[in-house]
Amino acid sequence: MNTDIQHVNGHPRPIDPTDPAGPPPVNTDRPGVNAGRPTVNARRSGGKSGEDGGKKPSAATRLVGLARERYTFVMSTDARPYAVAIDGPNLALPLRGKTGVRQRLARLYADTFDGDVASQSALADAMTVLEGIAEDYDPVPVHLRVGSVPDGRIVVDLGTADGRAVVVSAGRWEVVDRSPVLFRRSGAMAPMPVPFRTPDGLARFHGLLNMDEGAFRQMAAWMAAAWLPDIPHPILTCKGEQGTGKSKTAQMVINLIDPSPAAKRSQPRDEKAWSRQAFTSWALCLDNISTIPRWLSDTLCKAVTGDGVVDRALFTDDDVVVLSFRRVLAMTTIDAGALAGDLAERVLMVELQLIDGNRRRSEEELDAAFAEARPAVLGALLDLLAGVLEVLPSVRLDSMPRMADFARVLAAVDQVTGWQTLPDYLAASSNVASDALEGDPFGSAVAALVEQAGTWTGTAAQLLEQLQQSGGVRPLDWPKDATRAGGKVKRLAPLLRSIGITVNDTQRSRDRHRSKLLILTRTDPEDTSASALSEPDQASLWPEEPPPNLDDFPPELH
Repeated sequence: MNTDIQHVNGHPRPIDPTDPAGPPPVNTDRPGVNAGRPTVNARRSGGKSGEDGGKKPSAATRLVGLARERYTFVMSTDARPYAVAIDGPNLALPLRGKTGVRQRLARLYADTFDGDVASQSALADAMTVLEGIAEDYDPVPVHLRVGSVPDGRIVVDLGTADGRAVVVSAGRWEVVDRSPVLFRRSGAMAPMPVPFRTPDGLARFHGLLNMDEGAFRQMAAWMAAAWLPDIPHPILTCKGEQGTGKSKTAQMVINLIDPSPAAKRSQPRDEKAWSRQAFTSWALCLDNISTIPRWLSDTLCKAVTGDGVVDRALFTDDDVVVLSFRRVLAMTTIDAGALAGDLAERVLMVELQLIDGNRRRSEEELDAAFAEARPAVLGALLDLLAGVLEVLPSVRLDSMPRMADFARVLAAVDQVTGWQTLPDYLAASSNVASDALEGDPFGSAVAALVEQAGTWTGTAAQLLEQLQQSGGVRPLDWPKDATRAGGKVKRLAPLLRSIGITVNDTQRSRDRHRSKLLILTRTDPEDTSASALSEPDQASLWPEEPPPNLDDFPPELH
């Protein structure tokens, strides 16, 4: 048996006795992977035994050899093994699955060894070896659609077969042939058109929508911020009555940020179904939401700020996999009262207007107009993002609202464009909180009690007793006992604060029971539209000098 070895992908492997010369060195001036090798489909010498009479390598051994010649192997930070083509785009290919290396190796094996077909067991053995190779290296970040470079540049994967990407830096962006960061792909992704610069990109997109200028500018700022991978993004919520085009608007927005054959999704049935959806897309839309169960409200909140799901690994008893993700979400609804308190603080609400009958377009016409405008709209959004990256380091807020990172981005957008997206967002957030509180019977009852009493102090049991509905009929989501009532008040605290009611649950009664007290106090509501802006002195918020290269932006952004 031939005991000579060569080092490929950092590991020794036996030389193929049917090819004593062995493969050429990997990645040496990036030659073709088959340089110096016989023609791929040429018949190999030797039958079941090689010319030297030695034993023929097993199919699994040959598969591993073929894979090492063509790929390097990495482990992602969520403990998933991937292969990266040595001479190809910077894409992480899963080892298994329909789009993985397994199928490619099966085809390559048949082409290389004169039509021989590798058995399923040989392929499985080879995948196990390759997974072991990947585990020998430190985990690396593997991004989905959007990634960042340590120097602050943002990279957007165009999703094309050639692996091209857009690299956005302070004040500029460009399309590159090879991404500087490692991306993975999923079946839920579709390619993006190559963007180009034009002065009317955003105006062309606004012309396809039925919303006022203030709402459109907030949405445009949200779309540009959607390519910032390291900040929480509020859930874009398109609100309006039937016939306002909510679903179509949300679909177009998602297909600009992260195109997908299924940009609109139905409400997931459980947390596992949600995690599968979120793992395959950077941005997604939940369509026609009327009611939101508690588990989904909590799950969406965690997806905004950063979520992690731990699950048992397949075919194991004690090993687990962790899915960690932060996502960009959109949602369509008719009634903001469906939003729970904590979720209501994490939305950007834009209202669509009713479409006049003589302005309504057919689906086919709208799709054609959108397809024509997409490259220009993408270029305008990338221009906006480049401007934000240029001024964002100098932006300071006098006070930090909820979603503070996103608020800083809006402040940067306003500095670049002269818009007023931050004040509009803060004012709209206050309205959403009020609407959500009105949609909660228990919260509305608490607010009415405090408005009447000024200050109310007591235990959760006393509060539940005092708010008992007449006739003994309770709404479905009414707390059933004191423990649930206390927890509900705590969750409602942000919404109550937005209308000027503070919640204090740090005190105890002075009797021997030492019961926890709820102290509900009416105060002046916060002026949320001015809480993050210092008027009239804005020197602490904006730099005194205008951002450099402002004239490079299209006129519509000034």
